[in-house]
Amino acid sequence: MSSDPTAPAPADGERRAALVTACAVGGAGAAALAVPFVSTFAPSERAKAAGAPVEFDTSVLAPGEMRTVEWRGKPVWILRRTPEMIESVKRATPNVADPKSERTAYPTPQYAQNELRSIKPEYFVAVGICTHLGCSPVGPLSAGSNIALGADPGFLCPCHGSTFDLAGRVFKAKPAPDNLEVPPHKYLSDTTVLVGDDQA
Repeated sequence: MSSDPTAPAPADGERRAALVTACAVGGAGAAALAVPFVSTFAPSERAKAAGAPVEFDTSVLAPGEMRTVEWRGKPVWILRRTPEMIESVKRATPNVADPKSERTAYPTPQYAQNELRSIKPEYFVAVGICTHLGCSPVGPLSAGSNIALGADPGFLCPCHGSTFDLAGRVFKAKPAPDNLEVPPHKYLSDTTVLVGDDQA
């Protein structure tokens, strides 16, 4: 634009074009600045995954093997029990405090209110947090491998000595007030379990 006061004013078309160009450039600049700022409010992938159901392929587990997945910030165990492990759960029934999972502090889903606390006898799914003070039990330990477990295989919470069988049932006279929590879960196929969702 000329600084000469005697110069003729630009035509309306030129003025309109200049205004549109200025707005477009300014808008693009504002958008470029806003995108990284707004993205800081979007949940991270980890945050989204923390509350979302988690799929696990059980075919990767060898008999007797256990893996841990994270769901809602909690460690969830998926144990593939051998026939011997399943028999050990049946033998332990008279020695556990809540054999039918009837206590309500950590309600057990109806489909897991059985001796093996599972949908499929071979697979046990549980939250790996002790129901006493929130410590992390270790295991599965074999029979006779730990004095606290004695002749029974299972899980041991080293903090205060609570012990659980291979169905997560707490043994009698232990500090833990309840069995290990069984999270909501369902099978999407013969080899895929979904932890965190049990809706049909």
